[in-house]
This record gives sequence, C-alpha cells and structure tokens, in this order.
Amino acid sequence: MKKMSRREVCVTLPALAAFGTGAPQALALQQKPAASNMPPAPAAGAGTLGPAHAIPYDQMPLRVMANGGESRDIAHGTLATGETVNLHQSMQVAEAVPNPLHVIQHTEFILVREGELEFQHEGKEGVVSERVGPGGVFYVAFGTNHTVKNVGAIPARYFVVAIGGDAK
Repeated sequence: MKKMSRREVCVTLPALAAFGTGAPQALALQQKPAASNMPPAPAAGAGTLGPAHAIPYDQMPLRVMANGGESRDIAHGTLATGETVNLHQSMQVAEAVPNPLHVIQHTEFILVREGELEFQHEGKEGVVSERVGPGGVFYVAFGTNHTVKNVGAIPARYFVVAIGGDAK
C-alpha cells in the first residue's frame, strides 16, 4: 500500500471529518444530565453505513467514463445521525470535456487532491468561474447549477462528499 504524503493527509482529513460530524454531537449528548430534554445519542454503528470500518482502495467499485475519467464509489447511505451521505473520488484527464452545468438536490464539498479544477456555477450575475489546486475545496450549495472542469496539464483527482437531499 502506498504511503500518504502530508499533503494527501491534509486533503483527505476534511472528507473523513464529514463522516464524523455526528461524533461530537453524540459525545455532547452523552455528557448531558439525565434531566435534559435532549434526545439520546445514536447507537454506534447505527445507520445504513454500519459500524466503523476501513475501505481499501482496491475494493472501491470503479466506473470509467466515456471521456477517459474515472470514479470510485466509497460510501453511500445514512449516518447514525440521520443525514444521507454519498462519497466518491474521481479523476478527470487533462482537457477532458466536463459534464454540462447541472443542478443538484443535495450539498457537496469537492476536495481537490491533485491537479487544478475550475468550478463553474450560476450566481446572481450569471456563470461564475473559480479555480483551486491541491488542498482547495469547492462548496456546492443545495440547488446549485454547476460543473467542474480540469484546467491543468495533469489528471485532476478529487473527492466529492455529498450530504443530505438525494445523496443516497
């Protein structure tokens, strides 16, 4: 197995943190006095994703796109705290034709690991373009019409963390 560089660890941590968003809430709930009106903490391993576990890269289903890109599914389901989540990592080859602008019915964080991506999305003044490289993140709000394009000279590799809505 390949060792991860500090940069890769720093890029990966926010994606992993998205899975643990319920943990601080659960810990806080467990520390409340019994007389609290707070609901009980969810049971460890509840939700459709099951108990904590490792997901080896070679066990992530691979999809190859017509434009040469790739996508590996990591996790799809419901967290113990009730949010739906869909996590995958993708690769776009340099100069590939991206997906057209499309609207999503969930929230996304796109975490760039390698390469340079351009995030095009509709704003009040029309289509806005923003670029980031390794370590950069795009936040895609619920209902945003958007696309992501590789604008670098090397393959762009990134994680997509979709939360809520239709992210099942």
